[in-house]
Amino acid sequence: MSERQRLGRPFGWLWSAYAASTLGTWLGFGALPLIALQVLHVGPAAVSALAAAGQAVGALLALPLGPWVERRRKKPVMVAADLVRSVALCTIPVAYALGALTYTYLLVVSVVSAAANIAFRSASGAYLKMLVRPGQLLVANGRFESTTWTATALGPTLGGAAISLLGAVVTVIANAVGFLLSAAALLAIRAREPKPERAGSARLRGADLFEGWRFILADPELRPLFLNTVAVNALIMATQPLLAVLLLRDLGWEAWQYGLAFGLPCVGGFLGAQAAPRLEARYGRRPVLLWSGALRSAWLTGLVLVTPGAGGVVLVVLVEFGLIACMGVFNPLYATQRLQHVPDDRVARVLTAWSVTSTGAIAALTAVWGVLAAVVGARAAIAAAALLLAATPVLLRRRPPVVAVVEEPARGA
Repeated sequence: MSERQRLGRPFGWLWSAYAASTLGTWLGFGALPLIALQVLHVGPAAVSALAAAGQAVGALLALPLGPWVERRRKKPVMVAADLVRSVALCTIPVAYALGALTYTYLLVVSVVSAAANIAFRSASGAYLKMLVRPGQLLVANGRFESTTWTATALGPTLGGAAISLLGAVVTVIANAVGFLLSAAALLAIRAREPKPERAGSARLRGADLFEGWRFILADPELRPLFLNTVAVNALIMATQPLLAVLLLRDLGWEAWQYGLAFGLPCVGGFLGAQAAPRLEARYGRRPVLLWSGALRSAWLTGLVLVTPGAGGVVLVVLVEFGLIACMGVFNPLYATQRLQHVPDDRVARVLTAWSVTSTGAIAALTAVWGVLAAVVGARAAIAAAALLLAATPVLLRRRPPVVAVVEEPARGA
């Protein structure tokens, strides 16, 4: 194994934490909507609102977390976020047993979980940058990406079977256990974390809330990645509920066909993540980012042509495989570029701004596309998203800064 690939025991524990929380999340995937539908007997509009409002309000609550996390050691923040998410989920079966489970209660859990997710992501990027050398970041991010797609392939299938046997209320505990295991793995890391330089600085100012966005928008390297990834992720995620409606309701697919069509292609994400370092070494990072970013935006159009039966399943598998393989290449490269380009004392704020924007955009477009589908139908709404998605590669082009900022003095000056 090369020196670049030997990331050390602390990273191994961090990777284990990521694997535990990711697998737990996918095992419990869809549990909250199913609880809303099957236990509380709410309608489809309320289920969509649960996802959209939970993400939107959670993102709003997470707004001050960037500068707050910047002033603190990152591992305790990550452990606290894991514990908050675990406890919030564990209260659902307790509330159900006591007869106190309501739609509002599920909404509160969704909001708390969304805010804790953003806090965890903003701290984890800075912590990863501390644990591994700059030249190892791509290998580390590639392992995270491979883990993501492996869990995505296995989790919903196993979780769906567990929900069928045990019910959604009980199965949500799998997600909570994943977060507990993640916290335990993080606590096993013995690497000493230095005290943040801003730990003793003055109280949080209103201007601090927007420093992450100012830095991103003023940077010619980060701004195109930011605009592109936010737009692409929001458009793809906005179509997921519509695909379920199109395939399961309109085309009469069986549940196993739906699971197979979206589980099997995740192998493409694993293969893409494994190929990313080799492609970068051969062709350079920016060309690979541009090509994989453009290709991942072209596949969604194929889903508009889906039909009932085995032919439709094969089409969805091929389209999703191509899309996810391109994402598997693009995601670790862009995550590495972002971490290497942002100074250590701004990582948490930048990642918080990125996550808040992405989460808010997903919530907004999911709601908008739900309304659009109600007017023109699921297939036409997916086609509209596909057309917009095909235009997103233009956002990867570098442009002059859109805002002016006053640079802070260099650290140690």
